[in-house]
Amino acid sequence: MDDYRRIADAVAAEIAAGRLRPGDRLPPQRAFARRRRIASSTAARVYGELARRGLVVGEVGRGTFVRAAVQEPALADPGGAPVDLQLNFPVLPEQAALLSASLASMLRPDVLAEALRPGGVTGTAAARTAAAELLHRTGWRPSPSRILFTGNGKQSLAATIAALVPVGGRLGVEALTYPVVRTICARLGITLVPLEMDEHGVVPDSLRAAAVRAVYLQPVLHNPLGVTMPAHRREEVVAVAEELDVPIIEDAVYTFLADEPPLAALAPDRTVLVDSLSKRIAPGLTLGFVVPPDRLFDDVAAAVRGGGWTASRFATDVAAHHIADGTAAVVQRAKRADAMARQRLVAGKLDVRADPRAYHCWWELPPPWRADTFVAAAAREGIAVTPAAAFAVGAAPNAVRLALASPPIEQLGAALDVLARIARGTPELGA
Repeated sequence: MDDYRRIADAVAAEIAAGRLRPGDRLPPQRAFARRRRIASSTAARVYGELARRGLVVGEVGRGTFVRAAVQEPALADPGGAPVDLQLNFPVLPEQAALLSASLASMLRPDVLAEALRPGGVTGTAAARTAAAELLHRTGWRPSPSRILFTGNGKQSLAATIAALVPVGGRLGVEALTYPVVRTICARLGITLVPLEMDEHGVVPDSLRAAAVRAVYLQPVLHNPLGVTMPAHRREEVVAVAEELDVPIIEDAVYTFLADEPPLAALAPDRTVLVDSLSKRIAPGLTLGFVVPPDRLFDDVAAAVRGGGWTASRFATDVAAHHIADGTAAVVQRAKRADAMARQRLVAGKLDVRADPRAYHCWWELPPPWRADTFVAAAAREGIAVTPAAAFAVGAAPNAVRLALASPPIEQLGAALDVLARIARGTPELGA
């Protein structure tokens, strides 16, 4: 093995062992060369190899820093950072007691015996009725007969994409999009085509030029930007989709925080709406919903079955119970208030782009910070944030997403103070 690679392996081992932490600055290359008794050219190759492996990031004139591990937030397991502003799963302190009381009647042997029976993609009549009640919004209520159930929202997306876009096909997505969609499409052999965005969401004309088989959109509380399409933009997007005869996959996962009319209300014959319970109620109660139009119903149902993504009967029965007795509505109202309280906290500390109803915000970093070095500096302080690159299909802007839902609100406030302090400093100071 080349000498520079052996030395890079040694530095990588120090990073893996925690002796070099995210945000630590490596010595200048000449100092590194003297310390290791190697040529300066070899030191440059070592630093280049570490950068190629994604372990360090360099800034001209400032130095080379150990990089924080960049995980796609929607795919990562809960991390080890003391303050997690990367994953966005709101669980309120009071909701366990609410759910426990709601579940008490399900523990009767006769009720539980039914819940332990095999499930199906269409669930039970009670589950479909309950889901229609949960998913309805101003101007739109799905027909219970058109609701399909999956194990979680990611499975709903995978089944819908597989049903609408063939291997080798093209899926249009917002230029900043949900990272799971990128992974799903990579596994399905589908090419993502980034669509231009502005302050109102996706730009309709960019869809005309994309030549795609379907388009995936987050029109309400977009992740990561927090943008909600105004009525005129929704109408324009739907008009172009109708003109091109392109089906729309509408991700409604954050709509429980904002009662906005869906694209499905404007284009019911071409929109497949996808939602889940993980954020509405809790990540431990996973259940996905798919609402396809009649003409696509059989194709999407077949994809759910074929992918092994059918929900369990127990999950659908538990969800139906929480919805029918009003527990889900109580939790949803509490989370709306909680999200707004957290946004008010952020607004007093950082200059971010955010919808006051959302559980996340988008922070365009001040110079001289870059997203990579800022993520590393935050990690050194025990705070996990997500760089724009995790969401970008193409070039990534110099920004990070802050997921606000996971830490207790007092801990969130303290973490925001630390992030503000880091941003006021410079990368070479690590703070």
